[in-house]
Amino acid sequence: MSIGKGVVGGVSALLCVLAGWGIGLAEKPSAGSVPLETVVDYLHSVLEADRTFYTVHVVERMQRRGVIESSEKWREVSALPLPAQFFQEASSLAALTGSSVRYRLISLNPINKQNAPRSEFERKALEAVMAHPEQPYKGQVTEGGARYFQALYADLAVSSVCVSCHNADARSSKQDYKLRDVLGAVLISIPMPE
Repeated sequence: MSIGKGVVGGVSALLCVLAGWGIGLAEKPSAGSVPLETVVDYLHSVLEADRTFYTVHVVERMQRRGVIESSEKWREVSALPLPAQFFQEASSLAALTGSSVRYRLISLNPINKQNAPRSEFERKALEAVMAHPEQPYKGQVTEGGARYFQALYADLAVSSVCVSCHNADARSSKQDYKLRDVLGAVLISIPMPE
């Protein structure tokens, strides 16, 4: 097993445990139960730490040393996945476990149009996070008859790799990002108990 698959698999397993723990507690409230708002904060802290580590200590380091590049076409050209693709692959692996927890990157200026907001809630939440990146936006939504607790957290350019990739891509509608700028948001969605 490659290191990348091991890390992604480990992250996916941890997220499923945390989410299951939170959902289980939400279904059976007790004096020591953890609210979904707290569980989603825990999930975000794990996602953010793993993605930042991958971006700074794998992608940036390997590119700076001339060992290997990252590429959107990483499978075809034997390159590292872009940090956004690492995130997407981890989310897809987590979904294979049967967990109903979902997470993805979204932006008002997406390079990949699949990362645009899909609902009015997402658009409003993105606008709020862009205006106040230190404050996550949280709320309940209904999709396909099911209720979800959703939270958006600012997704910052944590590395020069993020900045150069977003600024250089011809599909990017914004090409003047700087380090620590808000690129968009991480959206986490957890099903609510019925």
